[in-house]
Amino acid sequence: MKVKLIEIKKGKDKEDESQNSFYNSKSHFSENYFTISPSMASTRTRQPRGDRHMFSSSDDNAMMKHILATHAPDGTFFDVVPLLQIIEDIMHRAHPDAKYQGNQAELDAIVENVIYNEVNEMLEVMALTINKVSCEISCRCIGGGDAHATTTGIFNMLSNYGWDAKAVITLAAFAVNYGEFWLVAQLYTANPLAKSLAHLKQLPDVLERGDSLKPRFEAVSNLIKAMLDLTHCIVRFKELPEQYISPDTPELATATAHIPTAVYWIIRSIVSCASILINLIGMGHEHITTTTEAWELSSLAHKISNIQDHLRNQLDLCNHHINEKKQIEAYLTILRIMDTPHLDNGKPLRHLIYLKDDQLPLYESSTKNRVSIDILKKKIVLLLISDLDLPPEELSVLDQMYREAKQNPTRPESQYEVVWLPVVPNLRTTPWTDEDQRKFEELRNMMPWYSVFHPLLLEPAVIKYIKAVWHFKHKPLLVVMDPQGRIVNPNALHMMWIWGSLAFPFTSLREEALWKEETWRIELLADSIEPMIFNWIAERKYICLYGGEDIEWIRKFTNTAQAVARSAGIPLEMLYVGKSNPREKVRKNNDIIRDENLSHVLPDLTLIWFFWVRLESMLHSKLQHGKSFEEDPILREINVMLTYDGNDQGWAVICRGSNDWMRRANGDTVLTSLTNYNEWQEDAQKIGFLPALNDHLEANRPPHHCNRLILPGTTGSVPESVVCAECGRSMERFFLYRCCTD
Repeated sequence: MKVKLIEIKKGKDKEDESQNSFYNSKSHFSENYFTISPSMASTRTRQPRGDRHMFSSSDDNAMMKHILATHAPDGTFFDVVPLLQIIEDIMHRAHPDAKYQGNQAELDAIVENVIYNEVNEMLEVMALTINKVSCEISCRCIGGGDAHATTTGIFNMLSNYGWDAKAVITLAAFAVNYGEFWLVAQLYTANPLAKSLAHLKQLPDVLERGDSLKPRFEAVSNLIKAMLDLTHCIVRFKELPEQYISPDTPELATATAHIPTAVYWIIRSIVSCASILINLIGMGHEHITTTTEAWELSSLAHKISNIQDHLRNQLDLCNHHINEKKQIEAYLTILRIMDTPHLDNGKPLRHLIYLKDDQLPLYESSTKNRVSIDILKKKIVLLLISDLDLPPEELSVLDQMYREAKQNPTRPESQYEVVWLPVVPNLRTTPWTDEDQRKFEELRNMMPWYSVFHPLLLEPAVIKYIKAVWHFKHKPLLVVMDPQGRIVNPNALHMMWIWGSLAFPFTSLREEALWKEETWRIELLADSIEPMIFNWIAERKYICLYGGEDIEWIRKFTNTAQAVARSAGIPLEMLYVGKSNPREKVRKNNDIIRDENLSHVLPDLTLIWFFWVRLESMLHSKLQHGKSFEEDPILREINVMLTYDGNDQGWAVICRGSNDWMRRANGDTVLTSLTNYNEWQEDAQKIGFLPALNDHLEANRPPHHCNRLILPGTTGSVPESVVCAECGRSMERFFLYRCCTD
C-alpha cells in the first residue's frame, strides 16, 4: 500500500516545529513507519535489521498516519522531569519490588524537593489535564474498550503538547489510578476508610486470590518499568543541548522520526495496564484466571524494550556527536587561552589542569593533602608530562635535582614548582583498573612535587592539546610556563639533564645563552656523574673515559693504557661509562673491572644511563635551536660519541684539564695506537702526549666503514638528516626494534 505523507499543522514549539518539518520534508520517516515510493527510496534512512519488526507492518504505518494527524503543538512547554520523578515514586511505592528499589532516602529527598519547589506551580495548570486523561482512561477501559481507539482519543486530548509531554501526562494520569488501587490494597486491613473503599470495589475477594493474579501483577509491573525507561530515554532527547546538535543532524533526525511511535506504544501500554486493574473491580468470585492478559502485557513490554534499545543506541550516537563538538570547542578554547597574554598563570593552569571549583585538583605527596591551583599562581611552573611508564632513572635524577634546588630557598634557581600531569588512555572509554590505580599512586607518592590528584581530572581536550601542540608521544616532557602563563620552553628536560638547576629559569633564551658559553670539554661531557673528575682536573691529571660491552677489549685496553701511562710518565685516571640503556652485561663488566682493578667505575647503573641521556639531550637541544652538523663543532662531537655507542666496539676519549679539547677514537684504533706507542714515543716527548697521540690516530685512521647511530624514536625531535661521524656523508635511515633484554 502506498501512503502519501500528509501535511501537519506546525506549532510554535521548536522541537515540534522541527519535528513537523521533518515529517513534511523529503528527509521523511524511514520504511519503519510508511511504505515509501520508489523515488524516495534512495534517500530514506536505513534502519538496522533487528529494529524493523517493530514498525514495519502496514497496519502500523496506517495507524501512525492517524496518530501524526493528531499532533498540533501550540508551543505549550513545561519541564516534565519533576513530574516524571513523582510518577516513579508512586510506581515504586505502590507495588514495591526489589528490582526497582534504589536508595529510598535519596529518592524521598528528591521527591520532597520536587513537590515543594518545582511541581506545585506546574500542577496548577496541568492537574485538570491529568485528571481528564485519567477519567478518559477509566471510562473507556471499563468493560474492555478498544485499546487503539482509547489511545487515539488520548492523543486527541493532548494534541497541543510535545511528544515527551504526551507520554508523561498519560503516565501521570495512569499513576493516579494505579496509586489509588494499591493504596487501598495496602491499607484495607488496617485503615477503616481503606477497608470500606475496598469493599465497595470488591477488592478483598480479588486480593484473596493474589497467587492466581500474581502473573498479571508482575506483568503490569514489568511493563511499567519498561515504559518509564523508554520515557526517560525520550525526555533525554529533549534535553540535548541545541548548541551542539541540530534537529537535522542524522543521529537526532533518525531518533526524532521514531519518537512518535515510541510514545504511541507507551500510551497503548498504559491503556492495557489500566484495563487489567480497572476490570478487576467488581469481578469478585466470578473472576477466572487466564494467562492471555499476562502474555499480552509481556509482549508489549518486549516491544517497548526493543524500541527503547533502538532509541538508546541513537541517544548514544547523539551524545557521542555532542561530546565531539564539546571537545572541539574545549580544544579551541585551550588554544586561545594558551595564545592569549595574561596577568598571571592562573587561568592557563586552570584550563590545563582542572577548570571547575568543586574539588581541589592537586596532590602534595609530602603532606598527603589536596591543594588548590592557586598555590602555583605567579610562579614558574614546570609541567612534567608522562604516562604511567615513567622510567625510574629519569624520576630518580629529576628528584635529586629538585631536592638539591630546594635546599636553599633563597637561591633564584629554587623558585619554581613542578606539577606532574599523567597522560593515560581516555578513561571515558578505557577501563581504569586497580593495577592502574596502584601504579599511579605509587608514582605519585614517589614525587616530591605536586601531582594531579587523578588522571580523570585532565579533560580529553587537554590530552589532545598536549599531544598535538607539545608533541607528547611516550617520552616524558618538561614544559615550562612562566609566571604570566606563557610557555617559554616546550621541553626543558634536555636543559635539566645537561645543566641541572643552572638552567633556571629554563627558557629557550637561557638554553641558547648557556650553549654560547660551552666548549667541548670534560665538564660538559661528564658533568657531575663522578665527583672525582673535578679533583682530577684540578690536579692536571690525564682523564680517559671509555665504554663498550666487550670485556676482553676492556681488559686489553685498560692494561695497555696503564702501561703506556707509566712509560710516558703521565698521571692517568680511567673511568668506565658502559653503554646507553645499561643492562646486565654492563653490570657484570662493572663487577669485573672493580674486582680486577682495571679502572674506576660508576657505582650505579643510573649514572651510566644519565651519562648517555645527557649526550642525547645535547643532540636534541642543539637541533631544537636549529644547529647543523656542518657549522657546530660540539654537535659533531656529540654525533661521534653517539655513533660509538651505536656500534658494538669499544671507544675512548682522553683529555687533560678543563679547557683541553678531547681526543677520541673507536676501540680498535685507540688500542692499536697505544700498543704501538714506541712508534710515536719521541713525538710525545717533544710536543706532548696528547698531540702526539692525536697525530698518530689521524695518520692511522682506518678505511671508512659502516657506522650506526641509534636514537630513541619517541622524542619527537629525531633529525631528518644525520651525517656520518667518520666521512661526513649523509647516513641512511632505518627502523630498528630493540628489546631491553640481553
